[in-house]
Parts: sequence; C-alpha cells; structure tokens
Amino acid sequence: MMKIGMIGTGTIAPAYMRGLALFEDDVQVVACADLNIERAQAFATDYHLRALSVDDLLADNEVDIVLNLTIPIAHAEVALKTIAAGKHAYAEKPLAIKGADGKKILAAAKAASMRVACAPDTFLGAGGQTARHLIESGAIGRPIAATAFMLSRGPEPWHPNPFFYYQAGGGPMLDMGPYYLTALVNLLGSMRRVAALTARGVTDRVAGHEGVKGQAVPVEVQTHYSGSIEFASGAIATVITSFDIWKHNLPRIEIHGTEGSLSVPDPNTFAGAVRLWQPSSNEWTEIEHTHRSDVQRGIGLVDMARCIEEGKEARASGALAYHVLDAMLAFETSSERGQTIVLDEMDVQPSPLPQNI
Repeated sequence: MMKIGMIGTGTIAPAYMRGLALFEDDVQVVACADLNIERAQAFATDYHLRALSVDDLLADNEVDIVLNLTIPIAHAEVALKTIAAGKHAYAEKPLAIKGADGKKILAAAKAASMRVACAPDTFLGAGGQTARHLIESGAIGRPIAATAFMLSRGPEPWHPNPFFYYQAGGGPMLDMGPYYLTALVNLLGSMRRVAALTARGVTDRVAGHEGVKGQAVPVEVQTHYSGSIEFASGAIATVITSFDIWKHNLPRIEIHGTEGSLSVPDPNTFAGAVRLWQPSSNEWTEIEHTHRSDVQRGIGLVDMARCIEEGKEARASGALAYHVLDAMLAFETSSERGQTIVLDEMDVQPSPLPQNI
C-alpha cells in the first residue's frame, strides 16, 4: 500500500477522498497540509488524518506520494519541492502554467528517479475507456476529425474563490482544456501542431457565491480560445474553450472516422453515455461500458501507485501532462504570432486501462 500526503484541502479535496476510498488496498491518505492551518486541521478531523505543515509533510517518512491540490500557479513549486524531498508527485491539472516549468519537473523527476503524474484522470473512467476500445476495435474506421467544445459563462457565479480562474494560470484553456485535450490524446494519440485565435470577452466580472458575493473579479487572461489541432496520425480536431458563452447546443467531444462516428461523454466526468453511429444502422446507438463506471477522482493516482510497484509509467503520466500543457500554451502563442505552432514531438498516448481495475 502506498501512503499519500495531501497538500491543499480546498474544494476538490473531498472528491479525492471519496475516489481513493474505493481502492483502500492500494493507497491510503495519511496526512494533509494547507497554508490555511485551520482548514487543514478541520479536514484532518473529518477524515481522520494527521494535519501537518507543508514542510513537515514533505519531510514525513511515512508519505510515499504527495498529492498536490494547490492552485495552478503553485503546482510547479510544490512538485519540485516534492521531488527534492524524495517523494513521487501527483498533481491536479495543469502540470504547471509555463512550459519551462513543466520541463523542469520532468527533468528533476528523472534525475531523482522519482515518478510524476498529473490529473486529469477522467479519461480512465468508463466513458473514455469504452470510447478508446471502440476506436481500437475499428468501430469507426480510421479517425479523421474530431470536435471538442467546452463552453460556459465562467465559474464566478458559484465558485467560493473564482479570482484565480481569471489570473495567470487560469482561463478556460488551462482550467478545462486539460480534460478535453487529454481525452483527445487518449483517443487519437499525440498532437503535432496548433493553429488558434484567442480573445477576452469582458474585463470585469462579479462574484456570485455567498462568501464573496458582489466582489469584482478582474480578468487578466484570455477567456475564449478557438483553434485546430493536428495529430501525429493526421487527424484534425476543432477545439473551443470559453468562459464567454451563455448557452449552446454543441456536443462535448465527437470523433469521426472513415466508417462511422463516436459521441464521447463529458471528459470532466468518468462515465456518461458513449454513442456510436455506423452506416449499417443509420442511427446513434448507446454502447455498454467496457469498464467499471464507479471510479472517481484519484483513479490516476491509484494507477500511478500500481505502476510504481510494477516499474511502469503511469497512464496519467507527467509526460502526457506536459504534452497537453505544451498544446494549451500553443493556442495563445499561435494567436499572438499569427502562426501555426509545432509542438515538442512526444509519444505519450497512454495504454488502455485493464477492464478489471
């Protein structure tokens, strides 16, 4: 059993506790830390953990893997400190907010013989794995095109701390793009180049959550991203992520091949309906899941723990997370330069998850 120390006990932390509880034979969260000491202590009481300072958690000999649930701007710093402390690092998405920092994390982990993995792990759920199985079984022939749309009005109406979503490291691409691009890499393989345009719909927003209601939310990042991604396989995806859209009727993800089309569920969920269209039926058919549908956040961490024991690369690997970060950052670079951006060449498509996990 791998022992987990959690840094960051905010909004997403309870979801990890629920998800990891499904795999008590593989992992156990033993300690938590947060810059807000009172919040860490309350969380520790709720889940029967030890509440530590960040430095004490990193130095704790019982902790094998550090689960980093801090805000995005702190991800790289915490990851590098984790590796320096001789522990494996698993982070919430994104891996970092700068490409150079992502490279530093991978290099540090390699030098220290530590492992790095990173959310999202939703592609390991029943929806993503069933879709992967259908593509690999030839159900839609050779994939030619894909669409991926994440369109919303932004998190400020409901989130208790919406401010960081509109600061460096935020925005719809770095916040939600990891789910969509990771899902596409799982289904289509590594990405080759990006051509995109970006915009900022409004410069001031207003918080709606009762704890911060009425407070101004300054917008310092782009809030609408639209572009195309060419994959090494030759498939081309049209991708839009936006915090500027009130309502829409667009699908989450669709994959279109030479022999049919595939409707993939929301990549921010683990299950959801997978639907297949083939000429022989001339209608959309819902496909039974090939994998268990009860897994939740943390399945990537469980897979990481198992892969460490087996001497394998985690499916939600640091390399995969860096590749996705490279592509996300390329959207804004492409828009600023008016150029197509060639990505670092990487072979990072994760292997399918066994059906009996």
